[in-house]
Amino acid sequence: MSRQAQLLRRHGTTYWWGTLLLPRVQARDVAAIYAVCRVADDLVDEQPDPDRARTDLFAYRDAFYAAWDGASEADEVLAAASEVVQRRGIPRHCFDRFFGAMALDLTRTSWASWADLRDGYMEGSAAVIGELMVPVLEPTSQAAFEPARSLGLAFQLTNFIRDVGEDLDRGRVYLPADELAAHGADPWLRRVTPQWRSFLAAQIARNRELYEAARPGIALLPGASARCVAAAHGLYAQSLDQIEAADYDVFNGRRRVSRFTKAVTVARLVAAAR
Repeated sequence: MSRQAQLLRRHGTTYWWGTLLLPRVQARDVAAIYAVCRVADDLVDEQPDPDRARTDLFAYRDAFYAAWDGASEADEVLAAASEVVQRRGIPRHCFDRFFGAMALDLTRTSWASWADLRDGYMEGSAAVIGELMVPVLEPTSQAAFEPARSLGLAFQLTNFIRDVGEDLDRGRVYLPADELAAHGADPWLRRVTPQWRSFLAAQIARNRELYEAARPGIALLPGASARCVAAAHGLYAQSLDQIEAADYDVFNGRRRVSRFTKAVTVARLVAAAR
């Protein structure tokens, strides 16, 4: 198994299950794009010195762009990603926006409002991921573009809701500060209060709206791509059900969709295709 596939299977398990429904070339391309983004994210999250993290992040970006231009030797992940972006015609500005968003994690620990979080950070860290995947999924219409952006936002908002405790450990809150204040909710208490329940219920409602905005895009994808995205869409959204079932407790353990549920979902989609 390539390093790209290993990274996807280890860190993006829901996406990995979805790629089982894709032809080999498309699955490989998804893994290649995921891997280069995963490594960049880890450079920011795993280096405690922000100056060193910034240096490492932009050195990695420059190495990727050099590989893209064919100007230098590249490691397996960068070589695979550079081949995919050239073959698929993915524009470089998507990665400019992605690396810019990763750099914000070194200077920003909170966000004033939903618009601030969505437009100031998630545009480059989440919506753009949907844009990167559109050429790989080979839609039948460019109308799939906006739903793909919505799905990227939906996936990341689910991560923000699910991973509140882990983000607090890094000193970050990816939640709208004005809405926290309006509900009287304080994530730093690390416990479920009535105020926290009402706040998180509102965030989950917003998240479900994003999933619904993304749903029409599935019909604009060819069969295998549609099944892949439908699997990831459905499985990721189930995390919200689990958080509600846990009384909005996102401080004591991550709410995960089970491996069994993922396997059954993929098997049903395969059976339906036959």
